[in-house]
Amino acid sequence: MSVLNQKTLKETIAIDGVGLHNGKKVHIEIKPAKPNTGIVFKRTDIKNNNLVVPGVFNVSNASYCTTISNDYGVTVSTIEHLMGALFGMGVDNVLVEINNEEVPILDGSAKIFVSEIKRVGTKKSETPIKIIKIEKKINFRDGEKFISIEPNKISLDIDFEIKYKDSLIKTQRNLVKVYEDDLTEIYNSRTFCLFQDVEKLKKMNLAKGGTLKNAIVVKGQKILNKNGLRNKKEFVNHKILDCMGDLYLTGYKIIGKLICSQGGHKLTNQLLRRVFEDNANFSLVEVKEKNIPHFLINRNILKSIA
Repeated sequence: MSVLNQKTLKETIAIDGVGLHNGKKVHIEIKPAKPNTGIVFKRTDIKNNNLVVPGVFNVSNASYCTTISNDYGVTVSTIEHLMGALFGMGVDNVLVEINNEEVPILDGSAKIFVSEIKRVGTKKSETPIKIIKIEKKINFRDGEKFISIEPNKISLDIDFEIKYKDSLIKTQRNLVKVYEDDLTEIYNSRTFCLFQDVEKLKKMNLAKGGTLKNAIVVKGQKILNKNGLRNKKEFVNHKILDCMGDLYLTGYKIIGKLICSQGGHKLTNQLLRRVFEDNANFSLVEVKEKNIPHFLINRNILKSIA
């Protein structure tokens, strides 16, 4: 069986938590699924029309988190950390049953999702994976915010930069080769906010479930969390995790190089919408063992996609 075949979980993962923004208790079960199912969310608290499929054009809100909707207005929000974990761990097919509208925030990172995926393990199918190969450079700019994606030979590179004026965050930048690098620090990096923004979020009816147990809070030159940061670039690394999760709304692995400055969920989605507006911008390749495209002939990427 080829190492480039689609994967799912060996058994169901069950997790309880609270939503970051709605503050409600939520239970999810991440279940094995057949090849070519993709990632599918099922709202178990709703009886009819309750399937919601992640997709670039299914994003109904990208402010402070990624929210997807179906044609009947059923939503699932804050999906990015789970999607980032599934993307990085090479899980192609699962059914995510959820009894509320928001995926649990857990510790504010993808650490627990990844740990649970490793615990139950994955199993390969006999169906080849498919990969999106970026064919043309695409740019998107919104004021000082900038994002682009361009062709790359064998990898998905994410080069991300953040800039903050009035805190210890300042400017951080990191480059990650998603299929080749150790992503532990990316998975472990938590969501964050400035202390002065907390009240603003509350007034917007957001962050009801936010605490120092699931978010880094920066006040002036001080981090309010007792144990500080998990890694030196945790702020920008969390943005890379978010970006990975948002990229997986394409439904496939991607070969390309993404560069972003001061972006977030909305900017990534705007870029992807522009990419998929024209079929000439990308190609969809089914990777078969007997006919591996030249851009995948590299031992590292074969191992990482496995």
